[in-house]
Amino acid sequence: MINRYPWWKNALVVIVIGIAVLYSVPNLYGEDPALQISGTRMATVDATTLQTVEVALREAKLDTKSIALTPLGLLARFTNTEDQLKAQAIVRERLGDDYVVALNLAPSTPAWLKALGAEPMYLGLDLRGGVHFLLEVDMAAALAQTDERYANDLRGALREGKIRYLGVNRRAQGGIELKFRSAEDRAAAEDLIRKDFRTLSLTEVEGAEPALVARLSEADEREVKRFAVQQNVTTLRNRVNELGVAEPLIQQQGLDRILVQLAGIQDTARAKEILGATATLEFHMVDETASAADAAAGRVPAGSKLYRERNGNPVLLQKRVIVTGDQITDAQSGIDSTDGSPAVFINLDGQGAKKMLNTTKDNVGKLMAVVFIENKTETKMVEGKAVKTTRRVEDVINTARIREAFGKRFQITGLDSTEEARNLALLLRAGALSAPITIVEERTVGPSMGAENIERGFDSTLWGFVAIAALMTIYYLVFGFIASVALAANLLLLVSILSMLQATLTLPGMAGIALTVGMAIDANVLILERIREELRNGNSPQAAIHAGYERAWATIVDSNITTLIAGLALLLLGSGPVRGFAVVLSIGILTSMFSGVVISRALVNVFYGRQRRLTKLAI
Repeated sequence: MINRYPWWKNALVVIVIGIAVLYSVPNLYGEDPALQISGTRMATVDATTLQTVEVALREAKLDTKSIALTPLGLLARFTNTEDQLKAQAIVRERLGDDYVVALNLAPSTPAWLKALGAEPMYLGLDLRGGVHFLLEVDMAAALAQTDERYANDLRGALREGKIRYLGVNRRAQGGIELKFRSAEDRAAAEDLIRKDFRTLSLTEVEGAEPALVARLSEADEREVKRFAVQQNVTTLRNRVNELGVAEPLIQQQGLDRILVQLAGIQDTARAKEILGATATLEFHMVDETASAADAAAGRVPAGSKLYRERNGNPVLLQKRVIVTGDQITDAQSGIDSTDGSPAVFINLDGQGAKKMLNTTKDNVGKLMAVVFIENKTETKMVEGKAVKTTRRVEDVINTARIREAFGKRFQITGLDSTEEARNLALLLRAGALSAPITIVEERTVGPSMGAENIERGFDSTLWGFVAIAALMTIYYLVFGFIASVALAANLLLLVSILSMLQATLTLPGMAGIALTVGMAIDANVLILERIREELRNGNSPQAAIHAGYERAWATIVDSNITTLIAGLALLLLGSGPVRGFAVVLSIGILTSMFSGVVISRALVNVFYGRQRRLTKLAI
């Protein structure tokens, strides 16, 4: 018989449909409000942690759906958001600052499906709720920080080379100015810099005091900017990991901007605070050879800089930085054992520990200060328009006399509250931003709005499918019903493939699914109209079915390939939501070709292929 598949083809269709059902089912189970508990470098999540959390929740009379250890830490599920929020406060208090207790939404997929690798699709920001930030990296500040580092290195090199200089300072317009007493000192410094600092270009400046201006080349400036963005992306990823967000989107956008999307996060204020914060530390020796009051009056000695304590008192510090925040490997908040004030316990990397040890060993009995640096964004009204400005705040939070040499581990105090200590420790653990960032765009999507988007997207796809199925069944009778079943199989295949790929479904992606429903039926319309034409030409029903599928195939391929090319162009050239739409559209085209030809023909063969004396078709 010409309209009968061999057994292996029918088995293949059944297996494909079975796999599609299996991998689509996890999307029906939804998500549970959950706590995701992970350890820091100083603590690990184990069975003891599990027992501690269970006891704390039992004492608070909070019921959990489940609580278990996972590869990511400890996951506790709750029946409602109210219990979840109460549990977070209780667990945080019980475990302390050595653990990160983050709010999350955990898929409630059964264990047997997870064992088979069946997981639901990730939902994007517009379907799940969360926050969207577009951050801009301050490139001028990145270059200024690089100049300041070079200035510190140049001072050290000139001292080691025993070359006298009057001052080494960063210029406001960029670059570093080095002043000398004589042309001979300048020449010696120029030779040293050309030998040890080959990335700097030097220009001699004549005047009352011989001087040199050192600048980065254009290529090195581009590299500094590129590194600033990449380093900030890495730092932001570390901070997001501290927040416990699953599948965050953090990527560079353009030359100086970073896109951050945190879907499913519930503590949006905390996310904004942590991502936007630029807090870091610098350690300086106090300049005890001059008066801070004289410096406040404008007489600041060379090699020093005037800072302020939080109460406004002036403090004169040496410009040379001993250690910066990027040399901190771990930071934990706690309480100072001597006076009970908030403290942060610091661990340094090898290079930082060596610098700190050498400095403290040579300066026992002298004062060292900790400078807390933060870039604060302020909004001011200028000519009726809101203008955002960034202000660099440098506060001396702690000044202490060095009693003995120390290196790798020590503590700092002088913080206003335990909350500030906790936030500072988190930021230092995640790493300091290499350049300040400003939030230039912010959007928050509530979970209720995301649920409404899902409902509307589902309803539009459902009613579109129902309308198409009804029209096809009325117009093409049994063949129309078969085409509708094949269309349902197409939707099943599309959802299962997206789930297997662990794709992130967004609102444009749901639009792509709805569009696929409308486009997928085209293949069946071409086939059915071809069958009708063959019947009008006098062919037998069986021959008409065979010719309809065989002769419509070339047209189906041509029409779908042209659409697939457009989808691939959107995928390659587009970004963000456009790419999400393109992915769903491209996969939908492939599944519609399979379902429209292979699955629908298998069903037609079941209905009509075994009828030897077929005289009429319901078409």
